[in-house]
Amino acid sequence: MMNIPFVKYQGTGNDFVMIDNRKGKWNDLSIQTIRALCDRRFGIGADGLIKLNASAELDFEVDYYNADGSKSFCGNGARCAVAFAKQKGINTDSTRFTAIDGEHLASQAGEIVSLLMNEVNTVQKDEDAYIIDTGSPHYIRFVDKVEGFPVYEEGFKIRYSDTYKAEGINVNFVEVTGERDLFVVTYERGVEDETLSCGTGVTAAALAFAIEKNLMGSQIISIKTKGGGLQVTFNRTGEQTFERIFLNGPAIKVFEGVYNGRI
Repeated sequence: MMNIPFVKYQGTGNDFVMIDNRKGKWNDLSIQTIRALCDRRFGIGADGLIKLNASAELDFEVDYYNADGSKSFCGNGARCAVAFAKQKGINTDSTRFTAIDGEHLASQAGEIVSLLMNEVNTVQKDEDAYIIDTGSPHYIRFVDKVEGFPVYEEGFKIRYSDTYKAEGINVNFVEVTGERDLFVVTYERGVEDETLSCGTGVTAAALAFAIEKNLMGSQIISIKTKGGGLQVTFNRTGEQTFERIFLNGPAIKVFEGVYNGRI
């Protein structure tokens, strides 16, 4: 029997199991256990799991695992980790933490967490899509309408195509709904299904939109997802260069408890 204290958080429907591992108790948590915790029928249920680790130089480390146990960076997960850190007594009015893709700055005001993403200096084109890495790789395709779009079927085909099946890629379909407004749906690798929201995905979609519309300088893009609204702000300084990229949105505690699994 394994008793694991946890807290469940969600950011626009992207949900995560949070474990306080600052004392290193759960350093050896197995991939099998992570999968069991994220299982929606036999476990807690989540798109991913985050261990909040201690950091020698920064406020904490965000150690993120997809539901299948693979590792990546997760924008919504990192924002939720900031809210979890605040619950654990860390000052998140302005905080610095490390993740798999390096150091990040974040701030929190009420339920809204603003996360500074890494700069983007390379954008690739793949026929009618943009390939942008915003901490995780994303395939961005603009479509006429995302409501009713076969996200799983089309996303699965791209993610497991000969080009991307080895490393995997997240797939985002984007509808332009206004002058600075997008509706984004996502097939997420590591979950291997549609998710209600993806932070790195909406960030990549906003940057792709700026290229599509030739928007330069400081921009504010509003994003609708099936799980709620997010905002991406950035400064586009060149054809493929973006800096001061912020992902802004809610991070909300759902419940907490103790997992009593037989792993």
